[in-house]
Amino acid sequence: MTDLPSYDLTGKTALVTGAARGLGRAIALALANAGADIALGLRDRASGAGVGAEIEALGRRVEPLQMDVMDLPQAYSAVDAAIAAFGHLDILVNNVGGGTEGPLEDFTEDEFDLTINLNVKASFFIAQRVARHMIARGKGGAIVNMSSQAGFIALPGEGIYCLSKAAVAHMTKCMAVEWGRHGITVNAVAPTFIETDGTAEALGRPGFRDDVVERIAALHRVGQPREVSGAVAFLASPAASLITGQTLIIDGGWTSR
Repeated sequence: MTDLPSYDLTGKTALVTGAARGLGRAIALALANAGADIALGLRDRASGAGVGAEIEALGRRVEPLQMDVMDLPQAYSAVDAAIAAFGHLDILVNNVGGGTEGPLEDFTEDEFDLTINLNVKASFFIAQRVARHMIARGKGGAIVNMSSQAGFIALPGEGIYCLSKAAVAHMTKCMAVEWGRHGITVNAVAPTFIETDGTAEALGRPGFRDDVVERIAALHRVGQPREVSGAVAFLASPAASLITGQTLIIDGGWTSR
């Protein structure tokens, strides 16, 4: 049989933001394991030494880049540097995200702006920069944004984060519709709580982890980074060539309840 799906990314190049640790690190390694060369977008360029060595051990090229996504001129320079280093970009993963917590009635304008700028504005303009390159090159590409299960449910105390991640999911649809004629697919993943150093403090709170496990209604366990990175690698691969404008919810059944 010849008409089989391909998950091979050999010859492809990918830029992953927030690649030093957590989901970003796992995603960079998953893409490298599938064959891609990796540009690491790093808030502190020196922080990428560990994951860079792991990527090189897989036989892939790696380019660590200074890339604070909240500094758009610096982010644009990083995108341009990745293109210069590899000659082209085929894949972008907008991994960076976060936000502040608190009751909606207490949020300040600065806190609101921080969360929106980090989760929506930065992802939009970085995707725009990469898409312009992909359009000019004329060979398509794949963009994967980072939404969250929080974009599909209401989490008390995380209202601004929730609405920002809902915006990412809809932004993904808009990008997919406009850029599809150029052969660019745009999708998102929306994870539940994943075991990373970024979630360790919250999951370590008395009773909090038990509540999370209970709410992950089907599987009743916290997720692992590879369970998100595998989905990203799939969406970036030829096997997902007819999938665009979608947000894949990776939540162990939380939102199915």
